[in-house]
Amino acid sequence: MSELNAEEPLVDYPGVHEESSPPQPLSRRLRDPRTIISLVLPILLLALIGTNLRGLDLGELTNTILGANPWLLLAALAIYYLGFPLRGYRWQLLLRGAGTRVGVRDSTEIVFISWLVNCLVPAKLGDVYRAWLLKANFTVSLSRTFGTVFIERIFDIFAIAILGLGAAFWSFRGNLPTAVQVVIGIGLAVIVGLSIALYSVRNFGKRLLIRLPLPKKTKLLEFYERFEEGVFAINPRQVPWLAVVTALIWATEALRLLLVIEALNFRDVHLGISGAFFVALSASLLTAIPLTPAGLGLVELGVVGILTVIYGVDATNATAITLVDRAISVFSIWIFGSVAYLLSPMTRSGAARRTAGTGPASGS
Repeated sequence: MSELNAEEPLVDYPGVHEESSPPQPLSRRLRDPRTIISLVLPILLLALIGTNLRGLDLGELTNTILGANPWLLLAALAIYYLGFPLRGYRWQLLLRGAGTRVGVRDSTEIVFISWLVNCLVPAKLGDVYRAWLLKANFTVSLSRTFGTVFIERIFDIFAIAILGLGAAFWSFRGNLPTAVQVVIGIGLAVIVGLSIALYSVRNFGKRLLIRLPLPKKTKLLEFYERFEEGVFAINPRQVPWLAVVTALIWATEALRLLLVIEALNFRDVHLGISGAFFVALSASLLTAIPLTPAGLGLVELGVVGILTVIYGVDATNATAITLVDRAISVFSIWIFGSVAYLLSPMTRSGAARRTAGTGPASGS
């Protein structure tokens, strides 16, 4: 494959910059009217819907949340944050497969900061920021890094779909409600669609770009070649282990939700681990819709709907579960992620701070 001159930026395609300038500072991005609207509008809509939700008792909701077991909530928080070193470790393996050696601590730090960006701004810009942070702090290819982020997302979506299907069948013992059958159908369609997409990218992507009448096609092809290297550089022997790590990551999401339910001391809410997996993974699938930061608005409505319609949880308890769970998975990121963003030397890098080891893909 041809090599791109590291000094020659790909300035003609949005987001395709091998030597790009830094993204907007987070403080400036947060002052952007579009960001403010994307944060405020879903909150206002949720408040409006909540006040008109049939069966919602605001007094009982407040008492339920205030009466939660703090130790179980801390356990839920700890389980959730255990997922970040796992995500950092998985990304390190993917980067190693693409020829870049970065420590788990550094990869985890970058992933965590990018999570903050995804929780504050829409359009999954945290993923773009993650690739830029790695480029700014290590002498690596930006386009190849985009490829590793992309394949990581593919692993996640496959895991959500497959684990969600298994959880649904286990939770309902084969007697699937109509709503669950619809979710399963969507999951199967996602798996088939992703498989076709990966096969097409691998076998037809470059041919298609060559045939398209695009300006400065050579630079775009060079970018695409490096991007494809990042996507398909995984050592096949590592795939089972990457699948195990991905499953553990999503297990932390389900266990967090299960601990939240236990912390709220309900007498008549019993989802079990399979139900927690199904609800948590369905919520995570909604975050893939990049209309609002961290799926704000969509996820809350989706989780309340799943709990009330499929599991028969009353509106007040479903809302309590959703609010506490999202406080851990989003609000805590706003706090701890902001601290990490302010203290991390990686966010202050104007040029490459260190050199990452490069070489052929290796096993774990």
